[in-house]
Amino acid sequence: MPQTLAEKIIARAAGRSSVKPGEIVTCNVDLALMHDSGGPRRIKPVLDRLGAKVWDPDKIVIISDHYVPPTDAESAAILDLTRKWVAANGIAHFYDMQGICHVVLPERGHLRPGMFAVGGDSHSTTAGAFGCFIFGVGSTEMAGIVVTGETWLKVPETIRIDWSGKLAGGVCAKDAALALCASLGMAGGDYQVVQYTGDAIAAMPMQERMTLCNMAAELGAQAAIIAADDVTAAHIARVGGETVDPHEWQGDDDAHYRATHRFDAAALSPQVAPPPSPANAEPVEAYKGERINVAYVGACTGAKLTDLKMAAEVLKGRRVADGVRLMVAPASRRETATAAADGTLAALLDAGAIMLPSGCGACAGYGTGVLAEKEVCISTTSRNFKGRMGAKSANIYLASPYTVAAAAVAGEISDPREFLN
Repeated sequence: MPQTLAEKIIARAAGRSSVKPGEIVTCNVDLALMHDSGGPRRIKPVLDRLGAKVWDPDKIVIISDHYVPPTDAESAAILDLTRKWVAANGIAHFYDMQGICHVVLPERGHLRPGMFAVGGDSHSTTAGAFGCFIFGVGSTEMAGIVVTGETWLKVPETIRIDWSGKLAGGVCAKDAALALCASLGMAGGDYQVVQYTGDAIAAMPMQERMTLCNMAAELGAQAAIIAADDVTAAHIARVGGETVDPHEWQGDDDAHYRATHRFDAAALSPQVAPPPSPANAEPVEAYKGERINVAYVGACTGAKLTDLKMAAEVLKGRRVADGVRLMVAPASRRETATAAADGTLAALLDAGAIMLPSGCGACAGYGTGVLAEKEVCISTTSRNFKGRMGAKSANIYLASPYTVAAAAVAGEISDPREFLN
C-alpha cells in the first residue's frame, strides 16, 4: 500500500509494515525532548508518586532555555530542580543554558531522517525539517513516555504544501510561513501532518526549512516534515550526527494526501502580521509607516545563524533609528560564537543592537527584553497574542529578520528590499 513519509515512520515505530490514517497505534519513541519549563519540574512529582524510573536515559534530551538566565529566585529554583533531576536520573544529553531547545537539538546532532520523536513544546515540529516525525505532547503524556518509552497516536493524514519557483531577495521562509497562516488559517493544518515539497523547499538551507516546520504549529498541524535530501545529510554530517542516507526515508510517489496546496515562491513579498494573530499577515505595504519602539530578533523561529545574517545584511553600515531599541537574542551560544567569528555580530552591534542572552526570553514573556504597556514591537517570533511578550497592551507585529532590521533602521515598518543591494 502506498505510504506517505509520515506513515512510513509511524509504521516502523509501531512495528508494522504499514498504517492507515485514522488507526490508533502504539509506537516506540526514539527520542524525547524536554525543556526546563515543561520538563522535570512537571514530570518529577508524577514519577515520584508512582515510584517510576526513566526507561532509557540515553533517549532523553533536556535543554534549559525558558528561565535562562534566571531573573528571580523562582526561576533559579526551577533550573536547580532541573539540574538535580538530570543528575539523579543519569541524563547524559543535558544542555544547560546553551540556547533554545529546537535549535540546540539539531545543532548537537540528535536528529536523523526516519526518527519517531516527541517534544514537550508545541514548536517541536521544527525537527521535522530533518525528515523525522515529531510532535508536541503535554507533561502528563511526557511522564508516561519517560517511564515506558512508548506513546499512542491516531495516525494522521498528510497535507502537502508545495512551493514552486524561487524566493526573491529580501524574502525568506518566515514570509512563506506567515503567508501560509493568512491563506490557510490557524487551523489549516487540522492537527494533521504538513509536508513541504517543491523546488523552492529544495533550494532552502536547513535553517530556513526549520523555520517553515517550526511555524507549522501556527497552522494547527500535529507535525511537519520535509523529506531528507543531500542538504539534510550534509548538515547532519557537519554537526557530527549519524551518517545518513538521504534516500532511505522517502514517501511513495503515489501516496494519498488529504489535500495539496500550491504556492509560487517567486510571487511572495515580505509579510507582516499585526496583532493578535499570525493569520493577519499581509504584504508589508499594508503596514508601511507604522512607528515602532522595539525591534526584536530572537526565538527559535527567527534568531538562528541564517536569521542573524539576514538582519546583518540590512543593518551593515547603518544605524538603528533614534528612539528604537533593537534587541537581538541569538538562538544558541554556538550560533553566537559563529556570528562573532564571521563578522555578523559586529554588523549588528555596530548598528546599535542590544545583545541579550541565548534563550526563549521575551518571545515567551520571560526574562530580559519584555515589552512595556502600549509599546509597539516588530519581532521575528512566531506568536503575537496579547501579553505574549510582556504587557497586554503592547502590540506585536510579526515579520522576517530582513523586515525587522529594516524597521529598526527606519523607525517604522518598512520594505526590506529598499535596504538591500
